[in-house]
Amino acid sequence: MRLLNVLRTASAAAALSLVALAALAADYPAPREGDWTIKDFKFHTGDVLPELRLHYTTVGDPKGEPVVVLHGTTGSAASMLTPGFAGELFGPGQPLDAARHYIILPDAIGHGRSSKPSDGMKARFPRYNYDDMAEAQYRLITEHLGLKHVRLIIGNSMGGMHAWILGVKHPGFMDALVPMASQPSEMGSRNWMLRRLLTETIRRDPTYANGEYTTQPPALRVANVFFALATSGGTLALQKQGPTGELADKLVDARLAAPFNADANDYIYQWDSSRGYNPSPGLEKIDAPVLAINSSDDERNPPETGIMEREMKRLKNGRLYLIPASTETSGHGTTGFAKFYKQQLQDFLQAAPKRAM
Repeated sequence: MRLLNVLRTASAAAALSLVALAALAADYPAPREGDWTIKDFKFHTGDVLPELRLHYTTVGDPKGEPVVVLHGTTGSAASMLTPGFAGELFGPGQPLDAARHYIILPDAIGHGRSSKPSDGMKARFPRYNYDDMAEAQYRLITEHLGLKHVRLIIGNSMGGMHAWILGVKHPGFMDALVPMASQPSEMGSRNWMLRRLLTETIRRDPTYANGEYTTQPPALRVANVFFALATSGGTLALQKQGPTGELADKLVDARLAAPFNADANDYIYQWDSSRGYNPSPGLEKIDAPVLAINSSDDERNPPETGIMEREMKRLKNGRLYLIPASTETSGHGTTGFAKFYKQQLQDFLQAAPKRAM
């Protein structure tokens, strides 16, 4: 849950401090940040933004093997530079050792320091979706950074869904694909229902004023805490943390009192962008070996539906690693902690062939 709190509370300033902290505390090279502007970016709606700013962070030497790391909803590059993720993967001898890899962490459209509604356009900002976000990241890597092929794309939650999209749309772009905490199927069921209720709760707050609010709507904080507890945390972990009404109340009170600096328009756009996500029709197009990593207690992608087993059979070379549930896992948030799968990732990368660029 610690990672989820970071994902949901980091402002741009906090994100910068996280990058600085990661550089000081981690056993890998200091992260570097950059920006690139795409002129006249056309969204799936047909809307065109004259200038779309994409912020990104890199770790390691540009001459190293390129690895793309994609963050989750409401996160940013900084939300992946944590001891639980980067600290387990980017150091010497670790699966994504930054001495050998050039690690690229984009801030997706609407997130971090990339262009977003709160920059000034508010609810007039173009309605982006996951296809727009994935394509913008692809263009950043190929057009700005000049890379025509990467060793690996690994993404968490929303980033995992972006990884599925990139595997379908640009099958020759990567040697290997690791989508985590995600499914390559249409956004629906409880996952979409609760996302819809999350955004509706904020929109229906009278102070939201159709996106023209002067102070953040109070419903934003409550909706955030509700969604987090409903869709991430892990059944066994939450039972351990709040086995009685008194302890459960304390957990809720602590969440409601935690620092939270999100912008309502940014937040609505971020969650609504998953509308229409569905890479399933194109799964047979994926050429790269796939290691899908999910957790057994993932509330948004419950394994008992059988969706992953069904869809994985359609891949040329794919397997699913399901992290066993325990009091140490945190449901949908489990994949933010690489200790649960770093060996599986290491073995997968060692076996994945390097394809010609």
